[in-house]
Formats: sequence, C-alpha cells, structure tokens
Amino acid sequence: MSNILIQLLLIGLVAGVAGGMFGIGGGAIMVPAMVLLMGMDQKFATGTSIAAQILPIGILGAAVYYRNGQLNIKYAVIIAVGLVVGNLFGALFANQPFISSETMKKLYGIFLLLLGARYLINR
Repeated sequence: MSNILIQLLLIGLVAGVAGGMFGIGGGAIMVPAMVLLMGMDQKFATGTSIAAQILPIGILGAAVYYRNGQLNIKYAVIIAVGLVVGNLFGALFANQPFISSETMKKLYGIFLLLLGARYLINR
C-alpha cells in the first residue's frame, strides 16, 4: 500500500473511533489531519472530508446507541435537517473568491479553540 493510502486509512479510522466514542463529526479530526500531516490545502481537506462522510457512516454506531436506549431519533432527525442546510451555506461561503484557504485555516483553528475552551470551562 502507498504511504498516502495508509495515511488516509488511519485518518478515517481515528475519525471513526472518535465519532463513535464522542459523537463528534469526523471532520474535526480529518481536516486538521489532512492539512497538518499530509500538507493538503484547507479547502481541499474540507471538501474531501465532506465527501468521505456522504455515506451513512454513523449508521452502525447509531445502532449500538439505539440498542442501548441512548438515542433520541426525533432530535437526530431535526439536527440532520439543520446539518443539510448548514452544510450547503457553509460550503457556499467557503468557496467565495474572497475566502482564501489560509483564511479558512485560521477560521477553523479559531472555531476549534473556542469550542474546546467552552467545553473545558463549562460543565
């Protein structure tokens, strides 16, 4: 196997494990990994991450949580509607000519820092 193929498989594996354990979107793992470890352009990493998640990646993990009585299907459907709309608007914004890959990289870093700080500070 090529080095790139191994890197991509490992990125997907780590993102999948984190998603299954913590319920986080795989993009939170995949995008920084592709940018920092593989040197991929921010916009290409974002697009690649979104495309990788098109398949029903969460179905098996959701089945486990459902079987254990830890899944609110109504809430999940409502969130999914927001995800579809939000993903479209986010992609349209990110692909405007005045938004560079470097700007996207900085915005993403700030987003993760703020989210992480809030998560650590609030109970």
